[in-house]
Amino acid sequence: MKYYNVQNYIRYKEDLAEVLKRLEGKEITELTRNELIEMHLPLVETTARRFATSDQASGVMDITDLIQEGAYGLCAAVDKIEWDVIKASDKPRETLISFIYKRIKGAIRRSIDINRGDMRIPEHKLNEIRKTDDKSKLIVQMFFNSIFSSIDAEQGDDEDNMMMQIEDVSKPYNIDLMNKYILSLMSKHLNDTEYHVLRMSFGLDCDKMPAKNIADALDIKGTANYVRVSQIKRDAIDKLIDKVDADQVLDLM
Repeated sequence: MKYYNVQNYIRYKEDLAEVLKRLEGKEITELTRNELIEMHLPLVETTARRFATSDQASGVMDITDLIQEGAYGLCAAVDKIEWDVIKASDKPRETLISFIYKRIKGAIRRSIDINRGDMRIPEHKLNEIRKTDDKSKLIVQMFFNSIFSSIDAEQGDDEDNMMMQIEDVSKPYNIDLMNKYILSLMSKHLNDTEYHVLRMSFGLDCDKMPAKNIADALDIKGTANYVRVSQIKRDAIDKLIDKVDADQVLDLM
């Protein structure tokens, strides 16, 4: 997709059709590296279109971005083909496709994870979720804990935090969109006090406020009212984990 964009995507499809017609009838062992890549470009697009491309799911990435990342994965896969294994297989063609498909899918998935933006879950944790048999509770728990801890890290006051000294080279994520979605889940599942404590604690649609100021704003009385605010915040997050269905957050992970 290097030389193509949305406007001339049709030309890409026409060029690809000509290439595939030229490769018809050739055995996979007869193909050059470039021909192997060209032959499997349709698999890249098919795989890319299985991923959600809404802003919630993949941030700034559209379908052409996903195809591009899948093409990178395809090139890497072709370079790593172990022909001895392929030739020894009872079904060499199917074995080759399976090998390439897994790496195309992995490249696209990693790209979505990387470009999701500031609220990011480490890849090894995402893989842990994907491999878990009973995923629902773990997915929701991982999502909210990661989201709110990411906001804390982003907006924290610790100038010595090593993470804050590392240049962020990732593409910007539409954080306003994410915040609105989180607020909609909070509005549905939390009471007014929990909603506003969480909203102001993490600055979802306002400036982030310390617990003491939140207690004053919400008229939470007591000498240790800031402790009560912290408890409400933790309880609100736990309630979201308990109430929200996994399918409401799965596409954001």
